[in-house]
Amino acid sequence: MAHGADSGPRTFGQRVRRARERKGQSRPVLAGLVGRSAEWVKAIENDRLGMPRLSLLLRLAEALGVDDLAALTGDERLSAATYTKAAHPSLLRVKEALTDYDVLSRDEEPVPATQLADRVALAWQAWHGFGDHRSRVANVLPALLADLRYAARVQEGIERRRVLVSLAQGYHLAQLYLSFQPAPELVMLTGDRSMTAAQDADSPRAVAAAAWYLNHVFRDAGERHEARVELAMKSLQLLDPDRGPEDIALGGLLHLAAALSYAKVGQKGSAEHHWDTADRAAKRLGDGYAHPWLIFGRGMVDAYAITMRTDLVRAGEAVDAATHIDLGTMQSSTRRSFHIIETARAYSLQGESVAVVHLLQKAYEASPETARFNLFARGAAVELSENGSALVRDDARGLARQLGVAA
Repeated sequence: MAHGADSGPRTFGQRVRRARERKGQSRPVLAGLVGRSAEWVKAIENDRLGMPRLSLLLRLAEALGVDDLAALTGDERLSAATYTKAAHPSLLRVKEALTDYDVLSRDEEPVPATQLADRVALAWQAWHGFGDHRSRVANVLPALLADLRYAARVQEGIERRRVLVSLAQGYHLAQLYLSFQPAPELVMLTGDRSMTAAQDADSPRAVAAAAWYLNHVFRDAGERHEARVELAMKSLQLLDPDRGPEDIALGGLLHLAAALSYAKVGQKGSAEHHWDTADRAAKRLGDGYAHPWLIFGRGMVDAYAITMRTDLVRAGEAVDAATHIDLGTMQSSTRRSFHIIETARAYSLQGESVAVVHLLQKAYEASPETARFNLFARGAAVELSENGSALVRDDARGLARQLGVAA
């Protein structure tokens, strides 16, 4: 339909559709260019999905041949609170710890591998515990990484390999701390270092865990899903379910990684196949099992079904999945908050703003720092506080103040 001077596209989705049609692209073609599914493009154009964050918005503009972002955004304000990442107060200290190579030799003996493993385990408990998990981990991470790297440099044989396993986990914690922080280059750095340490340790389980976290890095960076899945499946070959529960859990985790990668690009059949395999692993381990620091188990597999369905832009299925699980039993405040936010994201696809605000408030109560540094939570709070119905606007404004994004 032709648009007159006064009846041009008024929403972001309508402007995307006009730009796509002017360029003569089909939805599947545009989807392929930005690493999303055709259903995602359709949801954007029908305004079921809002404006994406800045990095994806720029890819969309490039694929559409649009030089001026205003041609897509119109008068809609590009809120810094919505489209940029907030910096945690300790970010600079963690950055310095990661880029301090400590080339001078020390006189003291290295900390034994068993003590380092105990300190790493305590750091994981801090990450998953209630309260300001990022702040607690940032307080111990610089010294922990320094001691791990020194021990890995001077120890030999089995002791060194044990240290390297702990070092890989230390880098996983650094990567998690850096997620949703304005330091993408360091996220890539920690992902690569964790895999290098795991390989040097010659530990199949450490490699599998590193592959799980690298899959998150690759998805956020927009890397090809084929490369992400290939890494997960290669790492899977190192595991043996007959060795015990940890290998079963890590295998299930890698299938979850593949499921999420396929969901990002709209390959529903492949995503569901790998989720089903992860589901069988969780069933084999039993309802009471949860990996001590990766948290793989029944609850995690069910919760990621919400993310998978939401990424496939199948809102009804995502909401249905959410109604059949109890996130309150998950043994990690941080993960519980994240998956509640993912549930809110599913409800947002259906335009249920009351549910979105309610769930984001629950996510904040479960883990304030998880909600405070989550892009969807920040963006939804700003959007609903400014443009939500009278029914939710006041609550959304209160939430925006809690998340530090109030105007």
